[in-house]
Amino acid sequence: MIHVIDIEGDHATWTFPADPGAVGAARSMVRAQLHDWGLDGVGDLAALLVSELVTNALRHATGPIEVCLLRPSDLDRVLRVEVSDPLPELPHERAARPEDEGGRGLQLVARTTRRWGTRPGDVGKTVWFELTVPK
Repeated sequence: MIHVIDIEGDHATWTFPADPGAVGAARSMVRAQLHDWGLDGVGDLAALLVSELVTNALRHATGPIEVCLLRPSDLDRVLRVEVSDPLPELPHERAARPEDEGGRGLQLVARTTRRWGTRPGDVGKTVWFELTVPK
């Protein structure tokens, strides 16, 4: 079951269970919220990257996954997206070989975003990225 934690003004936060349906649900929620904010121009890319990060969380963590969107202000035009899970180990970008099934998610995030990073939390970690919103 998806829990809407907060959708108010400049941010939206959801918690998803650690099951395979979370990927599609997160992707849909992100697209819908960005549409509501008039940010369709970054909707597909944001949904793709959220899919990658939620998939990574599912592969490695067993607890709930939180997705948070922070709407850009008129001044900075930067959308910030955060995906948190209860696993404390911070992910790292690695070079995937052509035959590898995984290992490209963080490469995709690194190459398509304005900035990205990780931070430890009280419980687990957060992986975040920023996308520049076209005017």
